Amino acid sequence: MNKTLLDILVCPVTKAPLTLSQDGTELISKMGGMAYPVRDGIPVLLETEARTLTTDERLESGSAK
Repeated sequence: MNKTLLDILVCPVTKAPLTLSQDGTELISKMGGMAYPVRDGIPVLLETEARTLTTDERLESGSAK
């Protein structure tokens, strides 16, 4: 994912910054506790498409950006 795009995207629910998952398939909102999918390089920032983070995922300190 383009670093410039990642820098300007925010969680549509909390307006908090997003981080890219280590495998590059999701944008993570730690504050919102949600993971938004990235499909074919395009972020899908719809609350209805997001999954809820597990407790372990919420507690992880470092996601790759």
